[in-house]
Amino acid sequence: MSGKSGGLLLLLAAASFAQTDLSLKQAMEQAVQAHPLLQGSESRIAVARGLRTQAGLPPNPKLILQSENTRPYGNPSFVYWRDTDNFAYLQNTFETYGKRQRRVETADEMLKRTQLEQELLRKQVIGRVAVAYWHAAGAARAQRLLSDNQATFQQVVEYHEIRVREGAMAEADLIRVRLEAQRMAIAVNQAMLDSERTRIHLQREMARLEFTPVRLTDTVEGAADITLQGNVQQALEQRTEAKIARAAMSVTHANYRLQQANGKPNVDVLFGLKRTGGMDTMLGGLQMDLPFANRNQGNIAAAQADIRVSETALAATEALIRAEVQAATTEVEIRRREILNFYQPLLERAGETYRIAEAAYREGGTDLLRLLDAQRVRTEAQISHVRALTDLRLSQTNLAIALGVEP
Repeated sequence: MSGKSGGLLLLLAAASFAQTDLSLKQAMEQAVQAHPLLQGSESRIAVARGLRTQAGLPPNPKLILQSENTRPYGNPSFVYWRDTDNFAYLQNTFETYGKRQRRVETADEMLKRTQLEQELLRKQVIGRVAVAYWHAAGAARAQRLLSDNQATFQQVVEYHEIRVREGAMAEADLIRVRLEAQRMAIAVNQAMLDSERTRIHLQREMARLEFTPVRLTDTVEGAADITLQGNVQQALEQRTEAKIARAAMSVTHANYRLQQANGKPNVDVLFGLKRTGGMDTMLGGLQMDLPFANRNQGNIAAAQADIRVSETALAATEALIRAEVQAATTEVEIRRREILNFYQPLLERAGETYRIAEAAYREGGTDLLRLLDAQRVRTEAQISHVRALTDLRLSQTNLAIALGVEP
């Protein structure tokens, strides 16, 4: 082992003492609590609640003070309290055809959609964290596997060094073994870099500001034992994207009813006092717009078009969900069969081949090249198995996301 690789191993070993355990569930919970995008979504919900409150408020009454027939000159002389007409009255707008109720219904639907958008954002954050977690877990498992193989192969190196010193083996074989050990050290260093990179990416998805050493407690092993069935109907009910599409359609329907109501005139009622010629009288009146040219036709037509747009958007969303569930289900089944039918038997045969080659080599029944070749085949089989398990975990995560459940 070279001095540089040995120093790197010592540094990583020292850092491992400061590691904290991190499960997939903990990673997702920490991301939900700390992610700035989710915190920002709370403000959008507050905006929607404010608009909901405003939609339910009735129009304010108006206080009108009016004076007429005032003149600063003339004959006979002008007396203000006798010669002017003074009005003091209240005017209030009464909304007809349930306009306020329609505004509240529209604002309620928009609030629901905003809340669903926050839920979608939360699930997207969780999904990205889960994907990053399994990438990091697979890289960490591959790194540990290569490190274990390197430590085991070091015994082979030491065995050859002893044999060469005793004069029982050619030095050329020792050189080959040391070259193989150096190649393994390079592979271990690369695996360490991959593990470190995926660990930092995981913590970045968790919205951490400091990237501390962590030990991932959930492993890629056991993925083939997990069964997750794809249910299209369940996905259509649970996927937040479908809920948002349905909520958007509800918003358009509520807005259409609101625009229809807005096309009807409101009624303004006024009541107060009038003082004329020194006498006080009562004043009452009624005002309303005459719906001749403007009956809100343009907004009503736009609302109808929005309904058609929302219906097509819902249909497109449901079609996309069906395709994603089908694709994710197929991928999970294929990867699971690959592990059971190919990778696990390959791993077992490679391990058995290496054990036979090692025993035969120690007994002098085979040459060094066969041993090294068996070592490489076993390592490649182990790494391929870990990658297949990682891919299966990722496929299962994608299927859970497609079904609308947490990974």
